[in-house]
Amino acid sequence: MNKKEVAHIRKQFKLDHDLMNIYDILNVYIMKESNEIYHWERLPFGLVDREKQELYMGNFKKLLTGELDHKLFELKFQEEAEDPTRVMLHQGLVTGDAEEWQDLMMLLVDKMLVDVKYEKDMVITFVRGQYYRPTKARNDEAEESGKDEMFAHPFILCSVNSTEQQRKNLMFDYVEREFKYNIIVDPIIKLSSPEQGFFYPSVTDNYSDVNRILYCTGKSNYPDPQFIEQVLNAERSVTALEERSFFEDIVKELAGEQLDTTTLAQVYEEIQQVIEDGAEEEEAPKLDYKDVERVLKVSGVENVTAEKVERAFETVVDDKYYEMKASSVIPKYTSKSIKIETKVATISVSPQDLRYVKQVNYQGKRCIMIEVDEEVVIEGFTLSTETL
Repeated sequence: MNKKEVAHIRKQFKLDHDLMNIYDILNVYIMKESNEIYHWERLPFGLVDREKQELYMGNFKKLLTGELDHKLFELKFQEEAEDPTRVMLHQGLVTGDAEEWQDLMMLLVDKMLVDVKYEKDMVITFVRGQYYRPTKARNDEAEESGKDEMFAHPFILCSVNSTEQQRKNLMFDYVEREFKYNIIVDPIIKLSSPEQGFFYPSVTDNYSDVNRILYCTGKSNYPDPQFIEQVLNAERSVTALEERSFFEDIVKELAGEQLDTTTLAQVYEEIQQVIEDGAEEEEAPKLDYKDVERVLKVSGVENVTAEKVERAFETVVDDKYYEMKASSVIPKYTSKSIKIETKVATISVSPQDLRYVKQVNYQGKRCIMIEVDEEVVIEGFTLSTETL
């Protein structure tokens, strides 16, 4: 599943849209600590108040918002699992009976309550529906009408949301003409910030893939392993943060613990070029041991050989054929995504400008030197230039 496919699905979640039909919605309210199902209800989505529909649509779009391998993870189902979730979801996908779909989703809720203690009351929302997308090929009739042939994709979406108590407020009563202390005990369901959830089935080359599921987390780079393995019965995926750590450890194996900013900036530039060259491809560009060897050699790292890079891959990830997603291993290239922390100041710089920052030794002290093209102004005062 690539970012274009995710974006297409996310864009369909809007009201009065010809390319999206939501048939049923099931809400389950879970009490904290006791994990008791306090209440549940299923309704045809069309019977839900329009204002509520808009809130739900916003929640579903928010759930599907984020970068792949950061907040969204395409997962394979485990091959051997007792009462596999894959079977429940597939049955729920193909059944035309709303009661049967509801019963299957409630079985999934039961799995969510095993070995878990929620700190807040939770609301688990399921919807089932169908979205449409054009096929890659166009038929004769579509050519004549100027419209793409459309394929229907049934889906199930789950959104797990926490609740919070409303704040105490002072309100003004227009009728009584007096100020009143307002206490509302009903909790607010935080639809604007879902905790986690999933979209099933995933999509591969514009076709539904029932052997994979898109897991979504509200915390970037922190998927819930218990939810993935015990609830979804899926195989855990490597996060972008973990892949960056792999890359850093591989480079340290080959170049040592210390690099100057010129070399590091060149490494980032070479990898950014790989990302840009593969921007139009369906699959995100990846780096294998041969790519890492080339990047390090071009960047000026000495004594790098294919054999050494292979050994570094085996040492760090236990697989010399492992491929890392290029976009995962470097900070955001054009934004000030690198933070240099010192006790005096925190400096933010983009990878493309890292070459203008150096660590130097001045009178026996380590100093950060930044090359600038213009005068530096602090609180209206232009700094005088000192010659070292």
